[in-house]
Amino acid sequence: MSGGLRVQQDMEKEWETLRAWKERMEQELDRVVAFWMEHSHDQEHGGFFTCLGRDGQVYDNLKYVWLQGRQVWMYCRLYRKFQRFRRSELLDSAKAGGEFLLRYARVAPPDKKCAFVLTQSGLPVKVQRTIFSECFYTMAMNELWRVTGEERYQNEAVEMMDQIIHWVREDSSGLGRPQLPGTPAAESMAVPMMLLNLVEQLGEADEELAGKYAELGDWCAQRILQHVQRDGQAVLENVSEDGKELSGCLGRHQNPGHALEAGWFLLRHALRKGNPELRAHVIEKFLLLSFHSGWDPEHGGLFYFQDADNLCPTQLEWDMKLWWPHSEAMIAFLMGYSDSGDPALLHLFYQVAEYTFRQVSTAPLSLESPW
Repeated sequence: MSGGLRVQQDMEKEWETLRAWKERMEQELDRVVAFWMEHSHDQEHGGFFTCLGRDGQVYDNLKYVWLQGRQVWMYCRLYRKFQRFRRSELLDSAKAGGEFLLRYARVAPPDKKCAFVLTQSGLPVKVQRTIFSECFYTMAMNELWRVTGEERYQNEAVEMMDQIIHWVREDSSGLGRPQLPGTPAAESMAVPMMLLNLVEQLGEADEELAGKYAELGDWCAQRILQHVQRDGQAVLENVSEDGKELSGCLGRHQNPGHALEAGWFLLRHALRKGNPELRAHVIEKFLLLSFHSGWDPEHGGLFYFQDADNLCPTQLEWDMKLWWPHSEAMIAFLMGYSDSGDPALLHLFYQVAEYTFRQVSTAPLSLESPW
């Protein structure tokens, strides 16, 4: 057999494998969307239940604002991007969820600070002194605008985005976080990576907003890249505000799922900027390094947390294998393969996907997140 024919046969086999995984992912997506459509909608008060058993039974009726925003965003995104989800009931559910957010998410309108969790009827229960409820609120409103054309949703998205930027880059006092003298001046990777995601969300097919937030996107990318430490041998979750390693458990803390998620956010940024050098750096450090250090060589799967010096992490759940890091890994490796054509990344996708569908897909359905 000639070398050229062998290469062609290998490529055809690769495409067959990819098509099989695509079909499996589509089936899983259809099943998951049907589950949430059937069981998560609160017909009495609006919004969504998110604490559901495998049988769909609601075991807690608290409503987490970031989850409300994520579900609205997902419904709208599916409606906008996939013909088979262009269904009126999906759009109507997204709009109902968006109206619940508009009525109840903010603790004391017109102030922008959102609650972290609400009662079933929408009363605030807890405020988290972070930006993440507001970030998912922004994503939901922007996607609602894209599918409905109603400017009031876009106005909400842009106003909240500008407030988030103010909190992050100018004055965080509005978050309610006390400035105690012993608090280390640390920066979590979650903040710039989430902002970078919002830059892409709001800038999609919108030249005006893409230009408005272009500098912010570059700033976010630079801040994320600061988390590559120890001469490029570790991605740390927290660094000092000037990009240095912190002492103690906080400084040694690693989150493989976050690093992989940040990796594909950075790949999208590199694609927008037309920067192949950044792409290569991201693949090496945020995808490959984070994956190989975070993968359990004995049992498979990604650890939830790690310590850069191989000490015991302070988080008791550090060795759990949650579903979301594996989802981020699959996205990252497929995206890296699509951008670079490196078959090694595709094979890592297969490794993660096979583990995930063998192990994690048997766990209870949830929308767990690190935030």
